Amino acid sequence: MHLPTLDEVETIASENDPVLRNLQITQCYYELSTAFLERTGPLANWCTFATWASRQAGQTIRKEDLKRTLEAELSARLRNDSALVLLTSLLKEMGARIKTEELEPLLWKKFITQSIERSSEAVARGNQKVFEEIGYAFARFERICLKDLIYTPESIETFCQKLRTGLPPEGQQYLQQAFTHYYESFFETDLRKKAELQLLANLEIGFHEQTRLQPEIQASLESVLLLDTEGVKQRIQEMLFPAGSLTSYFRMLVQKMLGRKAAVEQTLDDVMQRVVGEIRLLITSHLLTLMVPPNVRLRLGQDLTSLFPENLRSLSNERLRILLAQIDPTLDSVRESGALDWANLPERLHFIADFFRCYQESVELLEAPFTALEVQTLKQGRVPQGRL
Repeated sequence: MHLPTLDEVETIASENDPVLRNLQITQCYYELSTAFLERTGPLANWCTFATWASRQAGQTIRKEDLKRTLEAELSARLRNDSALVLLTSLLKEMGARIKTEELEPLLWKKFITQSIERSSEAVARGNQKVFEEIGYAFARFERICLKDLIYTPESIETFCQKLRTGLPPEGQQYLQQAFTHYYESFFETDLRKKAELQLLANLEIGFHEQTRLQPEIQASLESVLLLDTEGVKQRIQEMLFPAGSLTSYFRMLVQKMLGRKAAVEQTLDDVMQRVVGEIRLLITSHLLTLMVPPNVRLRLGQDLTSLFPENLRSLSNERLRILLAQIDPTLDSVRESGALDWANLPERLHFIADFFRCYQESVELLEAPFTALEVQTLKQGRVPQGRL
């Protein structure tokens, strides 16, 4: 298995094309993860989980089928919405020749485009931000420490010297602790103790990563809040009643006689709120889904249903129990693990703690994310064709 060099990691992190960069990041995580297995055996490390999280992020970054899915979902959800039906009726009374199905794209086409673009940009920033820090740290660690046959304090000290002291988001104290625990696990012969050290290290990096990612996660989930609703409303009115047209004149006459203007504007406001609310729910649902081998779809807002593996059911490592006590309110159970608000850091950490613990010994997660041909294309600096 190819072990990525520091130069390769830096080159990938600096790639300007977010789609190509994400795919190369995903493959690099897989290569870093696989190299790690030489010392730990078939236990998922942080890069293993990052491989599949990055692959999932790629769907948002590439905007794969998302626009078409959102349009279809919105149309189905709002077709019989009372506010939309009322708006169509009022517009017809004012002289606009419009059907509900013709009005729908005007109401949310621009919203969907804006939401997808902003979510894509935020997820791409987060994907790059984490890789250029943690991916690089893994590459350094594997170069310095992976081949040690006996515990060599100087090796891990040399590695940790370049990590910043202090807590995240700026400090790298949790990375120092994590890689020290990874290093200790290399020389642990008791399988249960080795698994606990690995989980501890995975969670320490997860804590650092999620704290660092908070701005990007918040931005991806709140992209809908920045939508230009006033601009869309104005655009709809201009399209339906062009200035100077007979319909425009008729509209003003009807508004004057029947007082319809206020009713139309209020109803349009109601429709806009419904549209924005539905888009937010759909975008959030998309972002809060994680596909892991062998074709398991995890809803991050729902409790996990998997069991802890035998080696991690009862924990003896005191440092691990202390960390879990801080981030897992239902220790030793997957109860309430679903993160109802993914932008909430404590809720997110609770899910990740149980997810890492449940899946650390899942050999399916060790599978390659891409085919050999796709990898060859990526190594040539090109995006593979077809669905990834």
